[in-house]
Amino acid sequence: MFGMQHKILVVDDEESILFAMSAYFMTHGYQVDCAREMQEAEALLATVRYSVVIADWRLSELPSTEGIEIVRYVHERCPWTRTILLTAYGSPEIEREARRWGVDSFLHKPLPLPRVAQIVLELLGRSPPEPA
Repeated sequence: MFGMQHKILVVDDEESILFAMSAYFMTHGYQVDCAREMQEAEALLATVRYSVVIADWRLSELPSTEGIEIVRYVHERCPWTRTILLTAYGSPEIEREARRWGVDSFLHKPLPLPRVAQIVLELLGRSPPEPA
C-alpha cells in the first residue's frame, strides 16, 4: 500500500477507463474519485484536496479541449495538485499548450496502468516500489 494519504481525481468520459483506474489505484491504497465531465470535476475540486488529477484531453465524442480546461482550473485554484493529461489524439501543439498551462505529465493512450502509477509516484516525490 503506497498511496495511503493521497487522493486522486480521474476525469474521463469512458466508464471503462474510470473503472480500471479507480480499481487499480484503490488496490494500491489511494482514495479515488471519478468525474465524467468538466462541471463534475470542478465541483469535486472545489471541495476536496487532491494530490493528483488525471484527466483525458477529450471528454466527449466531439472534438473538445475540456482536459486542458481542467488542467487550467487546477493550476489556477489548486496549485499544490499535480496534473496528468491523457490523450489518444496527441500532437506537439496540444502538448505545448498543456505544458503552457502547467501540466506535469502528458501521456498518450493507451498506457499500461502500472506505468501511469509509476508517473503518479514520481510526481508525488516517491520512488516506485521494487518489483516483486
